[in-house]
Amino acid sequence: MPRSLPPLNALRAFEAAGRHESFSGAAEELNVNHSAISRHVRGLEDRLGAQLFRDLPRGVALTQAGARYLAAITPALDRIAEATEVFHQRPAGQVTVDAEPLFTMKWLVPRLGDFYTRFPDVELRLQANSELADLSRYEADVALRFFHAGPANQAAPLLSDAPLYPFAAPKLVPTPLPPEELLKLPLLRDRREDTWRHWAKLAGCPPPAAAASDWRMRARLAYESALAGHGVILASSELAQTDLAEGRLVQCSDIGFRMGSYHLVLAEGVLRRSAVRLFRDWLLDQSAALRSGKQ
Repeated sequence: MPRSLPPLNALRAFEAAGRHESFSGAAEELNVNHSAISRHVRGLEDRLGAQLFRDLPRGVALTQAGARYLAAITPALDRIAEATEVFHQRPAGQVTVDAEPLFTMKWLVPRLGDFYTRFPDVELRLQANSELADLSRYEADVALRFFHAGPANQAAPLLSDAPLYPFAAPKLVPTPLPPEELLKLPLLRDRREDTWRHWAKLAGCPPPAAAASDWRMRARLAYESALAGHGVILASSELAQTDLAEGRLVQCSDIGFRMGSYHLVLAEGVLRRSAVRLFRDWLLDQSAALRSGKQ
């Protein structure tokens, strides 16, 4: 028995308009004009005998029937796209990556050579920001961010839950020190939370002297200060890997603790693009050791 299928162009127009809740946004994505989207959607509504959008003073919104239909057909269109892309020998495209500056410089950038070698036709556009980009407004495709309790209501695979340890330059801590001696050194603060007080409690030591104010350095500045030998920093261990291996930092204690995790935040619908899926899979592979506790 033949399938009862609407025209593919009508489905693509509806699906894009439903995701954006905008005919103009769908037209821009599909590189057609606004009237083409409207014509396809109205034709699909006539075929289904249902209203999929309701008009608003500025734009459109999905009806309940439209929302149900969108939820049903989006995975099907994604599967068709993925099956088709198997025949493309060299994946290509652009991926805009928004990441915290320190994580970008210390963990991501040193590994990008492997990505460029494996996927030369995929262009990564890196932007380092302290604040999370608005992915709903397409400021970026994906974002790499640290969360204390994990992101809420977002597609965000875990990258790393590596713990915080104290690190310092060898010229400041040339030999291992007991915790009570370590706490007498200048303690660099790059977080609003009193992480040093928590570390001292875990080490069985009296808390360090309270800071005169809640002032703190930016994470990058605090880390560079530690490299320069100006103090001890509590940093997530994945950030220090390269500097530890090259002798610029030493880990001052085996006492560490977790206070959050890095996640890959994905814009809605972005995984329908093969370039984004390649970057996600590559990133999860690169960070696998950070989730298993191996450093």
